[in-house]
Amino acid sequence: MSSAWECLHSATLELVRSTPIKQRLVSAYRRHLTTLAEDALPLEVRESFRQVMGCLRGVTPLPGEDAVVASVRKMSNQEADDCAALIVEIFGLTSRNHPSNRMSPVIQLHSVDRTAAEYEVPSVGYEASILIANN
Repeated sequence: MSSAWECLHSATLELVRSTPIKQRLVSAYRRHLTTLAEDALPLEVRESFRQVMGCLRGVTPLPGEDAVVASVRKMSNQEADDCAALIVEIFGLTSRNHPSNRMSPVIQLHSVDRTAAEYEVPSVGYEASILIANN
């Protein structure tokens, strides 16, 4: 079972593919969002998640299709873009609380007391540039 963060991460990756937006939305829902329980999400994104799920399942399907295909079929391209953007926004907000974003201690690799001269690149002398030009 995937975590909420993993489901949203995978859905977001699905949304950035080069296929048409409506196809990406259906794919993101079927592959990654159907298994995501609302109570697995942080409180601050649950209402947005309900809104996304309502957009993706709100239309009564025709025979031979499911509610997601029917809902996405009825969307304008702008509505599909807005729905996809909301999924990405939910992922971003969820990522703030993900353990991978916890602050790690900063490790100093070099002395902060270096002078500017230590960062200068030696210049090529006049004789070297003539040798290079003649070869």
